[in-house]
Amino acid sequence: VRTAMVKNKITISKFRAFDDSGAVEVVFFNSSFVKEVFTVGSVFRFYGKLSYSKGTLQLISPKYEPFIESRPLLDFVPIYRLTQGLNSKYLEKLIASVIDEATANMSDYLPEDIRIENSLPTIGYAVKNTHFPSDEAALSKSLSRLAFDEMLVFGLGISMQSRYKRVGEGIPFSKISLKPLLELLPYELTNDQKNAIRDVYNDTVSQDGKDVHPMSRIIVGDVGSGKTICAIAAIYFAAMSGYQSALMVPTEILARQHYHDISELFGKLGITVELLLGNTSQKEKKRIYGELKSGEIKCVVGTHAIISEKVEFNSLGLIITDEQHRFGVAQRSVLKERQKKAHMLVMSATPIPRTLALTMYGDLDVSRITEMPKGRMRVDTYAVNESYRTRLNDFIKKQVALGGQCYVVCPAIEAKEDDEGDVQYIEPTNSTSPLAESYMTELKNAVEYTEELKASLPELRIDCLHGKMKAQEKDRIMNEFASGNIDVLVSTTVVEVGINVPNASLMIVENAERFGLSQLHQLRGRVGRGKRKSYCILVSDAKSEKSVSRLGIMKSTYDGYEIAEKDLVLRGPGDFFLNNSNDNFRQSGGFEFKFAKLCDDSELFSRAFSVSKSIADKDPTLSMPQYEKLKKRIENIMEINSSTIS
Repeated sequence: VRTAMVKNKITISKFRAFDDSGAVEVVFFNSSFVKEVFTVGSVFRFYGKLSYSKGTLQLISPKYEPFIESRPLLDFVPIYRLTQGLNSKYLEKLIASVIDEATANMSDYLPEDIRIENSLPTIGYAVKNTHFPSDEAALSKSLSRLAFDEMLVFGLGISMQSRYKRVGEGIPFSKISLKPLLELLPYELTNDQKNAIRDVYNDTVSQDGKDVHPMSRIIVGDVGSGKTICAIAAIYFAAMSGYQSALMVPTEILARQHYHDISELFGKLGITVELLLGNTSQKEKKRIYGELKSGEIKCVVGTHAIISEKVEFNSLGLIITDEQHRFGVAQRSVLKERQKKAHMLVMSATPIPRTLALTMYGDLDVSRITEMPKGRMRVDTYAVNESYRTRLNDFIKKQVALGGQCYVVCPAIEAKEDDEGDVQYIEPTNSTSPLAESYMTELKNAVEYTEELKASLPELRIDCLHGKMKAQEKDRIMNEFASGNIDVLVSTTVVEVGINVPNASLMIVENAERFGLSQLHQLRGRVGRGKRKSYCILVSDAKSEKSVSRLGIMKSTYDGYEIAEKDLVLRGPGDFFLNNSNDNFRQSGGFEFKFAKLCDDSELFSRAFSVSKSIADKDPTLSMPQYEKLKKRIENIMEINSSTIS
């Protein structure tokens, strides 16, 4: 053990520990006594957060316990958060006592036939073995049971909420022809676009005198698949029926783009459209507020400014949110609460596997757009490693020389800092230690790499964009890029939700192994939107079979839904919950997935949702005796009012 004094009289004690898998440096602060505890040849188990510094694996202030020959170490040890005056062993003893007592006669809310049919343990067994598993099989079975419960409860809860939302009177739009709008378009709609518009029409227009319920629909399609025209058609239905529409988007620059497209089109039809942003002048806001209240404005496009309490509508009939994964359920519901009869349409460019559609959009009817508009060229995709760096820089210069522009996406903002939870993988590399393999990949970060590129390509105009910038600065940079004043934009995945830049012809994704396939597919969709031949280059030094396979899929597959399905198989469904934990799940009545995030069993997900659908179809109000406990659990967890499901 080496102990040294550093500044402020802090002591650092270090030593190296070994096992069959490799070595790690163990570090303690202000704990000089450890030199008496850890002697050469002694055997301990350490557990804590592993880090990687200057080529060395480190454990900083880990917990530890000695190995005693007559008392073998347990395979699994629970780790609980501590507070001052409470040590881990005492807390573990207390929890073990409580769990023993609680699980002795724990009543199971899952009907016995469902539990047995799906080979699941009892809830008592699952709770006990999640904390203190007897072996790995017991832990796996317990986690599967708890993940199944979460998915089943969520699926049923969404079904109940969905049923409730479709009850009530909606606003009936008039039977009108879309021909005047379509004649203004310089292109022909794809079949999928026509079908999505037909879905909206059937949801909002009274058919054969039947009542209209409030529409709750999502249009899902790849970046550039033409979802916006479907929203424009819905706005047209509302306006021609005498009702107002509100289109809310996550960024000001995207709002301006939508406003430009919609106002130019509707101006020819005499439909008034206005733009409302947070930085709109007070004088202009006052005018817009007044004209919305009077009904003069038929469509307002904007950001969160639309849900301001000062905004009053005369006859709000349609609410649209674009890039819905950037909004929470609560935000989407603000306008809906003000006009419960209004129709709701949301749009998303995130392809979701059909097996997970219930969880992602369970409260919405889904219209899928899988066709790309005519004229969209395929983006050639390549995977290269770091040895191609010089050729890659030359290719950037070539694309700019030809008049194109380039995106470079990095997984982190700054050194040792992840960007908004975007990093999803830790890719092993060749190493003598399996433990070290998980920490060897060096991340490209946007801030430093911007400076590197400026030094390597001084003749190009290069700038940086990331999620920690202020909204105005982000909008300024994106406007500069869209205007052609920036040649290369180095960014984090904040560009997933960006404006249309037809001139962009090259997308480079650094540390591509760190992103999910669906995310890579969305980033690829940022280019190839104009007449230029476009390319996507995935840069990765990953050598594992799994990562090579994943990047191979990106090179050969261009259908977003096919990619999403393959992503589900490779990554497991848990990552889909993890990546969306700040949206539908957590905000749907306070529900948050915990165990489902850890689950990599796609088949278990399918079974859970299949069971939830079967129950909902058979007993939509959960009034049968066998579902009494399950119904109470749904009400408690998802905070659904009992009147919703009765």
